Formats: sequence, structure tokens, C-alpha cells
Amino acid sequence: MSGPSERARMNAMTPATAWAMLVVAGLLDVLWATGMKLSQGYTRLGWTALSLLSLAVFVFLLGRALAVLPIGAAYAAWTGIGATGTVLAGALLFSEALTPARLAGVGLIAVGIVLLHASSPG
Repeated sequence: MSGPSERARMNAMTPATAWAMLVVAGLLDVLWATGMKLSQGYTRLGWTALSLLSLAVFVFLLGRALAVLPIGAAYAAWTGIGATGTVLAGALLFSEALTPARLAGVGLIAVGIVLLHASSPG
């Protein structure tokens, strides 16, 4: 039988695992946003279900990752993955324009994430 300290050790998450969870949460954020678009205002059951399932899983993974990672850098990385991925999904799936200004915006997001991560403790 395991005691409280044994359970805590077994539930301990490394920062690398937390970052991996955060990346998956960011990718699921893209799936959620894309699913919302494809659900056509939640009128298409399959896309609605996929969208809501993606939402539930990414919130869970994000919450787990935030238990270990610094909130500022982690949240910025998650939103950056979601924003950048959604811009790319919009271009690939919905023929949304990738103008120089939009690409510059995505670049600025990436630079901001790198700076926040580089300046975070641990």
C-alpha cells in the first residue's frame, strides 16, 4: 500500500512532460477552433462533438501543465500555438489569405513566446 509521499512521487510531472502536454493542448486548441467553424454555429453534430471534446481535453491538459510550468510563459506558448495554428488552418482549409501583415503578426507571436520562455525561471 502506498502512502501520501509515494502517490506524490508517482504523480510528479517533469517540466518536459508538462511542455509536451502544453503543445498537445495548443494543437487541440486549433482543432477546437476549426471544429467550431466546421460545425456551422453548432448545427452539425459531428463537428460540434469534435469541437467540444477538443475543448475538454485541451483544458484538462493545459491545467495539468500549468501545475508545473510558469503561468506567463506557458499560457503565452499555448495561446501562440493556438493562434498560429488557427491562422494556418484558416489558410489551408478555408482559403483565408496569408498576407504579409498576417505573417508578420504570426512572427511577432513566435518572437514573444521565445522571449517569455527564455526569461522564465527554471
